[in-house]
Amino acid sequence: MAATNALSAREAAVNAAKAKEEADATAREATAVVLRLFGNDAELVSELLGVPAEELEREAKPVTAARAKEIIESLRARAERPRPTRARKPRADAAEAASSASGIPAPVGTADGSRADAS
Repeated sequence: MAATNALSAREAAVNAAKAKEEADATAREATAVVLRLFGNDAELVSELLGVPAEELEREAKPVTAARAKEIIESLRARAERPRPTRARKPRADAAEAASSASGIPAPVGTADGSRADAS
């Protein structure tokens, strides 16, 4: 049982390390993209994000200009795509109309504002 626990913990650690690597790469790419979108003005981006300019430049450095451009183009393409429309739920008025059309009596309001069933 201890061996199983050790293997499970090791597997979880490996998965966490992979997730961290992926998150770090995504953060570096995002930094490079933001800098590219703002004309590589690290001072401006630094002020906007509240992150030291040196840190931004250091994070963005490993990302190639081609990769940053690729990400920007994919984001633009995604933004230009029409969003899928979802079927809307019927409004309450439509639901009440449907229930009264089905022969089920709708509740009736009384003089004091409370609701009473129509009989």
